[in-house]
Amino acid sequence: MSILKKINKKAKAENNTGFGTNSQNYGGRFINKNGNANIQKVGIGFLDSISWYHIMLKIPRWKFLFIIILFYFVVNLFFASIYLLIGVENLRGVDSITRMDKFGEAFFFSIQTFTTVGYGHISPSGFLASFVAAVEALSGLLSFAIATGLFYGRFSKPNAHIQFSENALIAPYRNGKALMMRMAPHKNTNLTDAEALITVGILIEENGVSTNKFYSLPLEMTRINSLTLSWTLVHPIDEESPLFNLNASDYQQTIGEVLVYVKAFDDMYSATVVKRTSYTFDEIVYGAKFLPMYDKNESNTKTILHLDFLNKFVNVDL
Repeated sequence: MSILKKINKKAKAENNTGFGTNSQNYGGRFINKNGNANIQKVGIGFLDSISWYHIMLKIPRWKFLFIIILFYFVVNLFFASIYLLIGVENLRGVDSITRMDKFGEAFFFSIQTFTTVGYGHISPSGFLASFVAAVEALSGLLSFAIATGLFYGRFSKPNAHIQFSENALIAPYRNGKALMMRMAPHKNTNLTDAEALITVGILIEENGVSTNKFYSLPLEMTRINSLTLSWTLVHPIDEESPLFNLNASDYQQTIGEVLVYVKAFDDMYSATVVKRTSYTFDEIVYGAKFLPMYDKNESNTKTILHLDFLNKFVNVDL
């Protein structure tokens, strides 16, 4: 039986997902596990297609620091080369003999000028050296202002520090079954008014044409007042669900993806934060249930949240 015939006819497809329906023009998953759209934009110039500010805010911390340090040394090497080119005799206080020593003196003078430290041991002499030093001092002021803004932007940018389970499960639920995935806050943040939406996209063949069909999956709870422990999103697979007739082999043989969208209010920043992820059908485990991930401590005075249990489950019969 084709997947189209197995999809519940009572389920109403949605067209407002923003992903389109033409499967032949879409490659791979819709949303990556980290929440970013799996999109590559072409047809425009490289510099016009990216935002350097957003890149510097989103790249990993080690890459950000590496770029700052690399820029710092490259700029000073550039200005040191200029001082060496116009002649280090235009820098008062340079008494080195070898060319390498002269370059070293010019390099450290460049650092002192770029950072506006100005120890005074070396100073420019003549119009050309003074002009280069003035340009470098202005470049240093602007560069550190930009770097300070980027540092502040990275630290002040609110983030939804939420982790999702690696797999979604088809688990027992009341007298039937349900699609479940779990999330938990993994940092010391206070998230309130958390809301979740789930959409499933399924590749089906209709009249000989492959089409992406999207269905909204109603949740047992779409909103909770406080996200302090784990939250398991539960979509009951009832007679209204598009997944009602699907069995274990259907999830293995069908191309589909469950899109998860969560937003919450972070009272530390007084801002709404958003987190996204997705589960392809081959990341859905049929016949399993999550293990509890929190309990009380020995003295019964605190609740312990075991974040290393976020992805743990056991197989069960359905």
